[in-house]
Amino acid sequence: MTPENDTVGAASVSVEKIERNTPRAEELLRFIENCSWEEAKDHLADLIRNWDLTGDEAVFAAVADNRIVGMATLLMTDYYPLPEIFPWVSSVFVDEAYRGRRISGLLIGRANAYAKSLGFARTYIPSSFFGLYEKYGYRYLRDIVNYGGETDHLFIKEL
Repeated sequence: MTPENDTVGAASVSVEKIERNTPRAEELLRFIENCSWEEAKDHLADLIRNWDLTGDEAVFAAVADNRIVGMATLLMTDYYPLPEIFPWVSSVFVDEAYRGRRISGLLIGRANAYAKSLGFARTYIPSSFFGLYEKYGYRYLRDIVNYGGETDHLFIKEL
């Protein structure tokens, strides 16, 4: 897949599907290792370091000013004992300096376009809060419990 571009705020942002063993994969690993998302960064770094993606799972990066400023994944399983629910748009994160420019929407849109190209009719997003994903066409479905025993909200979008 080729990068998709959009102008967000004053900067042009592209969203790239990241391939294993590439310079962008190394850059993404450094981005994750240095991000502020303390609850998830160790897990995400391991995902990229070990490339624990299977089949059609994918990682996307938002690039502005020739550097990674955000990421999202499309996964068939996530941090929930719900094997009947997939695919998951997950790990949506944008660097604080680039927030407020709808970059999350670009990442989510690219992950959804990829899911649709694979034949999926819907995607799911888990979150601990309300207010972001509804802006991108998701609707609250129900609460779910993750493997850590914490309750999150499950959102769904028809593609």
